[in-house]
Amino acid sequence: MNNQKPINADIIKSHVDYLKELKAKGKLVLCGPFTDYPGGMVIISAESIIEATKIAESDPFIASGCKTFEIRTVELANEENNYLL
Repeated sequence: MNNQKPINADIIKSHVDYLKELKAKGKLVLCGPFTDYPGGMVIISAESIIEATKIAESDPFIASGCKTFEIRTVELANEENNYLL
């Protein structure tokens, strides 16, 4: 996410409230600002790129035009799938 226009306390509160809503729905995996680079990351669980895009576009940071987003997909490597071996 890149800053496109200034953010204020109201937008930040709306963004945090939205993250809490995603968590309550089981969609938020993790999130936070980068410590070594501008912006941050929100990792969500979505059934499709379409759903992920809708979730991102509904974030107040994005909907307000304050920030941009980029979607990436990941294939989970874990013990259950032998780390994709």
